[in-house]
Amino acid sequence: MRPYVSSIIVALSLAMNWTCAAPPNVVMIIGDDQGWGDYGFMGHPHIRTPHLDGLAKQSLLFRHGYVPSSLCRPSLASMITGLYPHEHKITSNDPPLPKGKTGAAANKDPQFLAQRQEMIAYIDKAPTLPRLLEKRGYLSFQAGKWWEGNHCRCGFTDGMTHGDPARGGRHGDEGLKIGRQGLTEVLTFLDSARAKGKPFYLWYAPMMPHSPHNPPEALLKRYTGKVASLHVARYWAMCEWFDETCGALLKYLDDHKLAENTIVVFICDNGWIQDPDSANYGPRSKRSPYDGGIRTPIMIRWPGHAAARVHDEPVSSIDLAPTILHAAGIPPAEVMTGVNLLAAEGVARRDAVFGAIFEHNAVDIHKPAANLQYRWVVSSGWKLIDPAPRLGANAKPELYEISKDPYEKSDLSGRNPERLKTLRNRLNQWWLGAD
Repeated sequence: MRPYVSSIIVALSLAMNWTCAAPPNVVMIIGDDQGWGDYGFMGHPHIRTPHLDGLAKQSLLFRHGYVPSSLCRPSLASMITGLYPHEHKITSNDPPLPKGKTGAAANKDPQFLAQRQEMIAYIDKAPTLPRLLEKRGYLSFQAGKWWEGNHCRCGFTDGMTHGDPARGGRHGDEGLKIGRQGLTEVLTFLDSARAKGKPFYLWYAPMMPHSPHNPPEALLKRYTGKVASLHVARYWAMCEWFDETCGALLKYLDDHKLAENTIVVFICDNGWIQDPDSANYGPRSKRSPYDGGIRTPIMIRWPGHAAARVHDEPVSSIDLAPTILHAAGIPPAEVMTGVNLLAAEGVARRDAVFGAIFEHNAVDIHKPAANLQYRWVVSSGWKLIDPAPRLGANAKPELYEISKDPYEKSDLSGRNPERLKTLRNRLNQWWLGAD
């Protein structure tokens, strides 16, 4: 047989095998308000997370993962679209508050409700994992935290969130039962996908360990003797409760022999540092540009395709969508700039990760820069936090050698003007922070 004929046959054979191969199932586990170090596998001395520890041992573990923004709604939108908040335009949790109204009164204001629908409409225009995966026959299910209206708006074939403001729809409604009240809806979906012989994509985003911190009494007792603050003990117990729910989900995959052809992804939407004197989060935590708000471990388990390994290169949640799409044999959307985390050379080539912090309630839902508080960049072991001009002259840039100072205790901006300039140039190349 002539060599070129042989080569053609081999190529056709590989193409046929790729086409016929069952696409991998995908399970995304998304924690809610948990500090980057608050896991056993990240070295916490007290918090027990045995199921996630086991997952970490089987996974590509990126210990220096980041979310672009430390607020849940823009963070979650970036995970499912592969876009930065200023690109998908969902930068804040809510629209501007109506003058003189907050809480329930604001949620009944016609203009406020209309603007909420305008914000949700951004998801209709963005590339989303459920819509793209459906092209290859995937069924998909939304469970847990979800801000973008009814689950179908994003392309989920099924889900728990109705998104109707008249029935309490805002950030998950019925979906927020998952985890705290068991996994019934998720397991029913998985049973259905198995029965239909369809690949599936699961968005499992329970509002855990998010407040209210009301863990089972047995878990709380485990921690009350280890810390003086009851608030801290409750939060630690919530972390273990969340881990238990993850264990139940992973057990289902094992029991039904799905683990071998299922990609399991783990990430948290933003960080949390528990205030020991109240039920609130402390400073340099959620909603801040510090690592306490934006850093999270990222794990990817795919037996036979992703060897277990620990990475310390910074990676981003915008990498998840292109990684999943590559694994499913689907080209990522052109607007997605993240790297394929399963390709080590791509991870190694990246020299910076970026993000931005925005107002909780938008100033202008159509102009990301109007809502901007900070831009930040991590590169070559250094981190620059650059405040937006709208914060005023008293807001100064901060520079940390993050590789040696992970808790950002020593601001070196005054001693390193050239490095600060270089990193600000990188930020400006990424996004100027102006519309």
